[in-house]
This record gives sequence, C-alpha cells and structure tokens, in this order.
Amino acid sequence: MPHILIIAAAGAAALAGYKLLKREMGRVGRSLGELREAEARAPIRSGTLVRGADGVYRPVDRQG
Repeated sequence: MPHILIIAAAGAAALAGYKLLKREMGRVGRSLGELREAEARAPIRSGTLVRGADGVYRPVDRQG
C-alpha cells in the first residue's frame, strides 16, 4: 500500500510542476511578444560606419 501512496504523491508533484511550468511559459511568451512588438515599432537606426584609429568601425551620427 505505501508504494501506491508514493506513486500518487510523485504523480501529483509532476502534475503541479507541469502546471507551474506551463504558466511560466505563457508569462514569458507574453513578455517576449510585447518586446518584439515594441522593437517592430521602433525606428530603424541606420548610419555610416567609420573606421577609427584603433581599427574598430563605429557609427557616425550625421544629424546636422
């Protein structure tokens, strides 16, 4: 009889873990969706890259 109780407890713990994981995945998915939407609305920043004295290319702002 104790074996059945242990199996039932393990099953209940697995079910609870699954529900918690599913809820967390939904929360993260919504958060990522909001970030993707905000990124899509943001203006694309394109500029000219200029090579510096140290050999690293950096963007140059030509705002006027």
